[in-house]
Amino acid sequence: MKVLWAPWRIEYIRSPKHEGCIFCDFPKENRDKERLILYRGKHAFVIMNNYPYNPGHVMVAPYRHVGRWEDLTDEELLEIMKLSQLMIKAIKKAMNPDGFNLGVNLGRVAGAGIDDHVHLHIVPRWNGDTNFMPVIADTKVIPESLQEAYEELKKAIDEVLKE
Repeated sequence: MKVLWAPWRIEYIRSPKHEGCIFCDFPKENRDKERLILYRGKHAFVIMNNYPYNPGHVMVAPYRHVGRWEDLTDEELLEIMKLSQLMIKAIKKAMNPDGFNLGVNLGRVAGAGIDDHVHLHIVPRWNGDTNFMPVIADTKVIPESLQEAYEELKKAIDEVLKE
């Protein structure tokens, strides 16, 4: 048996869980750094995944609470796609990945952890990653803290926007 000590996870285990929708509630707060919000657009925003598959895993979500992809407005769809381009450029600049997974999980059965507010995942990938998520008997180690990745990505977004 492999054992991986992750004592920082106990804070999550013991902490009260958010009762509402993070994609609705977090943007209303004035705590972007704490809530890991990297960028705000007019119709959508970028937030880091608090439980990432890889360093730099972000999500793009509309501000409006909508659970079905087909119910997004044209403006929301366009901004989600434009923000995904921005984030791919920023992640390339900051982290130099070899590729990306972009995905939308629609419905609980499809793997959506939050299934009543659509969001697009952007996951950087590096050669040597063997799969999208850890599988039986493997261990996934995230080598960078969320705050370090946040600072790196914020800087890269600013640089990309200046280009």
